[in-house]
Amino acid sequence: MREVQYEDIKAAVAKLAIDACCIQTPDIKTAFAGAKKTEQSTLGQNILDTLIENGKIAETNMMPICQDTGMTVVFVEIGQEVHIVGGYIEDAINEGIKKGYTEGYLRKSVVEEPLYERKNTTNNSPAVIHTRIVKGDKLHLKVCPKGFGSENKSVLKMLVPADGIEGVKKVFLEAVKLAGPNACPPMVIGVGIGGTMEKAALLAKQAAVREIDSKNPDARYAKLEEELLEIANKTGVGPQGLGGTTTAFKVNVEWYPTHIAGLPVAVNINCHAARHADIEL
Repeated sequence: MREVQYEDIKAAVAKLAIDACCIQTPDIKTAFAGAKKTEQSTLGQNILDTLIENGKIAETNMMPICQDTGMTVVFVEIGQEVHIVGGYIEDAINEGIKKGYTEGYLRKSVVEEPLYERKNTTNNSPAVIHTRIVKGDKLHLKVCPKGFGSENKSVLKMLVPADGIEGVKKVFLEAVKLAGPNACPPMVIGVGIGGTMEKAALLAKQAAVREIDSKNPDARYAKLEEELLEIANKTGVGPQGLGGTTTAFKVNVEWYPTHIAGLPVAVNINCHAARHADIEL
């Protein structure tokens, strides 16, 4: 049994929240460099230059890449041999969010309840926390601030098996067109296929924050990722929705077994920043 301290989790989450909001990941920087070589629109090229410069300024000054610093989604993988000492793990995560968003001068966008008073919590907590118990004695945390310009364009569709791959592609294309400029393209798009309604949505969220230089280990789904990326970039939405050949940097697909009568499909869209940061404690 390995012990992990409450205060260590809190401190780690606070730092990850700031880093994710202010520092582009290496794969995003590489994607921008690649897009600069392939983007065919002059205006698109200029916009990419501006977004690249914005990222550099944000990292140099540790200022947010975007003013919408999001609602924080946290993926937790906790080894079954880990024991949290000093408090409850979700409390530690939420205290870390409060600390990071306050000390990092990040915009607080979370409201206490969704329908009536909608009063701001003033510290961007609580986070949306997804916890998975895994083998071993490690604790892995991935902090993903999710802005709602892109989150609002998420799509969930309960298809039937007869809809097949073409049905999945149709749902995907409709989602990309619906997102248009509002998701601040070039996008990183996660697609979840299978499971149940909520499982497909979770798969899409996980896919949306997967490294964009990765591929699905199943060759069939890796090929589908490439096909969906081509579909997205043929829409002509382009950088920031002003036209061009770079509507998306990457499409990541995750899948799960499903029922004989079902084919759930979810699409979760990230903006060009696709913010996330992670640590293993």
